[in-house]
Amino acid sequence: MQRRNFLAASAGALVAPRAIQAANGSVTVLLNEQIGTISPLVHGHFVEHLGGVVYDGIWVGEGSKIPNIAGIRKSLVDALRKIQAPLFRWPGGCFADSYDWRDGIGPREKRPKRVNFWERSGALAKMEGGKAKYDPNEFGTNEFMRFCQEAGGKPYIAANLRSGTARDFNDWVDYCNAPSGATTLGTQRGTAPFNVEFWGIGNESWGCGGDFTPEEYSVEFRRFTSWVPRFNVPLKFIPAGPNGPDLNWSRGFFQALVRKSPGLLNRVWGWALHYYCGTAGGPVEFSNDEYYELLTRAVRMEDLITSHWTVMGEYDREHRVKFAIDEWGAWHRAGSEVAPHHLFGQIGTMRDALIAALTLDIFHRHADKVAMANVAQLINCIHSLFIAHEDKFLVTPNYHVFDMYKDHHNGKAVRSVFAAPRRGKLGVFDGSVSVQGNKLVLTCAHTELSGPLPVEITLTGGTARSASALVLAADSPKAHNTFDRPENVKPRALKVEVSGDKLRLEMPPASVARVSVELG
Repeated sequence: MQRRNFLAASAGALVAPRAIQAANGSVTVLLNEQIGTISPLVHGHFVEHLGGVVYDGIWVGEGSKIPNIAGIRKSLVDALRKIQAPLFRWPGGCFADSYDWRDGIGPREKRPKRVNFWERSGALAKMEGGKAKYDPNEFGTNEFMRFCQEAGGKPYIAANLRSGTARDFNDWVDYCNAPSGATTLGTQRGTAPFNVEFWGIGNESWGCGGDFTPEEYSVEFRRFTSWVPRFNVPLKFIPAGPNGPDLNWSRGFFQALVRKSPGLLNRVWGWALHYYCGTAGGPVEFSNDEYYELLTRAVRMEDLITSHWTVMGEYDREHRVKFAIDEWGAWHRAGSEVAPHHLFGQIGTMRDALIAALTLDIFHRHADKVAMANVAQLINCIHSLFIAHEDKFLVTPNYHVFDMYKDHHNGKAVRSVFAAPRRGKLGVFDGSVSVQGNKLVLTCAHTELSGPLPVEITLTGGTARSASALVLAADSPKAHNTFDRPENVKPRALKVEVSGDKLRLEMPPASVARVSVELG
């Protein structure tokens, strides 16, 4: 991940209309029109050796007085278990294409220190030392796997394509997946096989991952995946996808791949689209116009999915390849980080929670296209769910969105029509619906600041026996949690009325809600 040119590209003036006349919102749920299964993997996370993500965030060390599990911050593990976190991508990001996995194995006291990819960025450029600048490799493959096991999520490893070799990649797969005692590397691992399925073949290969053209990268992808040891593990390869709206990258890669052989599509499990909606104003201080501007940029994700999907279909008519949108979020300017070495650290506000909700709902509505997604990043960086420093720890409003939305996991997304006024491309009210058995989950965001929104939900093809609701709201979209007030923003119960095929509720301004329905 890189502070990319698309932040500037998306920063053109987006003039917000004046206050919208108050109106009602409605949802028509079409129970018999299924879209696809919502994979839990679309609620995935991203861990990079960047600033305070690993050191001070996840890893506190086995000798720390901070409660830990084998050196891993226990409060983080407990919180991730609660939201059923499904997947963690590691070790980058741009860091991945400078990482030698061998540096992070064996006795920790013997592991080498290496300069971090990000050592010249932001405040790190002025620092003379520290783990964020010179990585001690205390957190390597075994520690990452232990973190995944404790947190309950699957591992997703990004391989080094820019400065590594195909042999290095093969050996890493061997180290992770070989049966114990079957190979030298499998024996060196010292544990049962990790059975890692998901492998990214480089990262952002159009930029920090090698400055390739899509045609050049297609050759590298073919070379790295031509032969990889399987060990009876179903390996899923994820090539580096486009930078936001760059359709030429998608077209160039798939065209070159299919030109060599249409069968090569079988090597591609997911297409790694990256999109950061950037910022408008500051992370905490912003005007109403800047609030609407950033939310409008966030929902651009839907257009990116549909436009790249169309291009992919030119070469993959059966659409075997789905999206793995493994970096997304709002990326604010520096100034709100809780420690100087927390590069790209930012306070998460209710505005960021709305961005998370709008984005996850887009993924759900496109469950037939999106197989994986990873918010950037897990802790202390960009669109984080957590902030930690030394012995202090908190969850951001983003965390509560993931907690509220977890009931969608493995549900069947069904078509729904959300009707309310719009601010240009930004809906005042939008969301998604899924069904599992006789349980229906509706999640939604109300983006308007001017007042509450009465909502009526109509079930087409069914009735409601009972319902309950939660809402995440605050007195301002700038509201956020702090170490002194860690529960300043948290969900509360929301009244919902049930009558046959109708449900009614009222959403506060700038709020996120989850409605859980037992169908009759």
